[in-house]
Amino acid sequence: MLGRKVTRRNALKIGAAASALPLVHVSTAGAAGKVSIAFWDHWVAEGNTVMRQQVAAFAEKNKVAVQADFLSSANNQLLMTANAEAMAKTGHDIYALQSWEIHNHLDDLEPVDDVMSRLVAKYGPANQVAEYLGKSNGHWFGVPSSSGTQMEPAEGRISILKDAAGLDVRELFPAQAGPQPGDGVWTWDAHLKAAEACAKVGKPFAIGLGTTSDSVCFAGSLFAAFGAELVNAKGEITVNSEAVRQVLEYGRRLVPVLPKDTVSYDDASNNRAMISGQSALIFNSPSPWAVAKHDAPAIASDIWHFTSPSGPKGRFVPYFQYFWGLWKFAQNKPAAKDLLEFLCEREQVEARENATSGFDLPPFASMLDFKVWELAEPPKGTLYNYPIRPAHHAAPHVSGMPAPPQIAVQIYNQATQPTMLAKLLSGQSINDVIAWAQNELEGFVR
Repeated sequence: MLGRKVTRRNALKIGAAASALPLVHVSTAGAAGKVSIAFWDHWVAEGNTVMRQQVAAFAEKNKVAVQADFLSSANNQLLMTANAEAMAKTGHDIYALQSWEIHNHLDDLEPVDDVMSRLVAKYGPANQVAEYLGKSNGHWFGVPSSSGTQMEPAEGRISILKDAAGLDVRELFPAQAGPQPGDGVWTWDAHLKAAEACAKVGKPFAIGLGTTSDSVCFAGSLFAAFGAELVNAKGEITVNSEAVRQVLEYGRRLVPVLPKDTVSYDDASNNRAMISGQSALIFNSPSPWAVAKHDAPAIASDIWHFTSPSGPKGRFVPYFQYFWGLWKFAQNKPAAKDLLEFLCEREQVEARENATSGFDLPPFASMLDFKVWELAEPPKGTLYNYPIRPAHHAAPHVSGMPAPPQIAVQIYNQATQPTMLAKLLSGQSINDVIAWAQNELEGFVR
C-alpha cells in the first residue's frame, strides 16, 4: 500500500508513466479562480459520488472552478503521480497522500497550521497517528482526511469463536455505549488460547507474516502492546530489550498455529480466508465483511468487529491515515485551504461515512459518534466497535512508532517486525532474530 520516496534518477521515468495514467475527472464552473484536487479513488463508488456532490456545492457557493480528479492507489497510480508532480513543481493544488508521504514530500508541501487550528478548535485534537505522520517540527504539512483512512481491529466469526474458543464476542463487545465486558478479558494471552482452539477445528486465525501492509500492521500492534520498540523516539536502536524478548516469546507460541502459508500472505489473503469461511478471525478493516454481504451473506451475518487485544503496555489498533496536502506550487492557496476546511467539516464527513457504510474513519474523536457504525448490518451493530471507543482504552498505532518517521518508514516498508516473527517460525532462536534485526536497524539509522 505504501511506496518509497523516488530518487531523481528515476523521476523522469515516473513522470512519463504518470502522464499516461487515466484520471476520473470532474470539473465545475466558477468565476473566482480555479482549484484542482487529486482525490483517492474510493473502492466504494458511492464515496466518490458524494465527494463529487460536495465539491460541486463548494464550487457553486464560493464561485470557484474546481477540477477534481480521482486517482487509484492500485498499481501505484496515486503515488507515482504525486512524485511526478513534486518533481515537476506543477500539477494539482491539493493532493491525497498516504501515511508516510507527508514526510517524503515535506520540502514541497505548504504548512496548513491555519486550517488545522480552525478544525481543532471546532472538533478537538486529531489522534496521535495523524499528528505523528502529519506534523514536522511542530507544524502541520497535511490535513488528515477521513477518506481512505481505516483501522484494522479484530474481525471474527461469531459462531466459531463461541463454539471453539468459548468467546462470545457480541457479549464481550456489545454495540452500545458504556463499559465493555471484554476490556479486561480480550488480552493477547486470550487471543493465543483462542487461536490454538480454532486451529484445532480447522479454522485458524488468518494472520500473515508476509511483507505487505496487513502483516506489518498486525505485527506492529502486537509489538506495541508489549512495549517492544525497535527504535525509540530519539532514534536509538532498542531492539535488544526485555520487552522485545517477551513479544518474541509470545510469537514463538503463536506462529505454529497460524496458516501454513502465513509467510507468503499478501493483503488479499486474510480477506479471502474470511469470505470463504476458512478462518475464525482476521485483523482488517470492514472490507471483507462488505464483500461478504454480496458474495457470502451467511458469513457476513456471522461476522463481528471488535478491538485489538491488550498487552502489558496497553491496547493498540493498527491505523492507516490519509492526508490532503497542499503543494507549495499551488496556484490558488486561499481557495484550496477553504476547500480543505469545508471537506473536513462534520456535515461533509458524516455524509461520506454514510455513503461508504462507515469504512472511513475521521481523525477527530468527536466525530466517532456517527450512527453509521451503530446501525450497520448484518448483524446489526457489527461495526459499532470498529472505531476506537472510550471503553476500549485503546490507541491508534502505525508500525514503526515511536521512531523518527524517516526511520520508522523503513521499519514499515521492510516489514521488519513480521519478518522477525517469520524467522521464529523457521526455527531461528530469539537471540538470532534479535541479532538479525539489530543489523537491519543499523542500516536504517545511518
